Amino acid sequence: MINNISPQLDKELERRTGQKVRDCYQCRKCSAGCPVAFAMDLLPHEVMKLVQYGLQERLLGCSTVWLCASCETCSTRCPNDIDVAGVMDGLRQMALEKGAAVGQPEIVLFHDSFLRGIKLLGRTNETVLMGQYKPLSGRLLDDMGLAAVMMLKGKIKLLPRMVKDRKAVRRIFDAAGKSGG
Repeated sequence: MINNISPQLDKELERRTGQKVRDCYQCRKCSAGCPVAFAMDLLPHEVMKLVQYGLQERLLGCSTVWLCASCETCSTRCPNDIDVAGVMDGLRQMALEKGAAVGQPEIVLFHDSFLRGIKLLGRTNETVLMGQYKPLSGRLLDDMGLAAVMMLKGKIKLLPRMVKDRKAVRRIFDAAGKSGG
């Protein structure tokens, strides 16, 4: 039995993203080109279909919207010019706003840590990202050996580089209404 159907979900996403999900006719090009599809619980074309069906609860609780790399391969391949990556971003923001329970909470934790690092430094940095994410995930010591090897080989730096105008990055976050954590 299907519960919690939201018949206005496609209209809500259109308002947020400007994308007409109802125009998707399930050609599956988005899923065929997605480099992260192997790790997703729903393929991109399935997300689009569930939006059309109004299955908001299922969508906001799936890991797919969090795993999307926003590479826009799906959007580029879409014959109807639907920005599928933009729809994923809209769903991600809805999930945050509604406090949706995600099957893999560490994905949301990683997302928040990633944004916090960018807001802090103006760019992403592996050391800062893992320094925020690992303790909060409860897996602080995982990958410590690998981190040491990567630092010794110069693959990652202990001290991060910052962009010159970090205030501009913070203004972008503020304008977008994203606290970054």
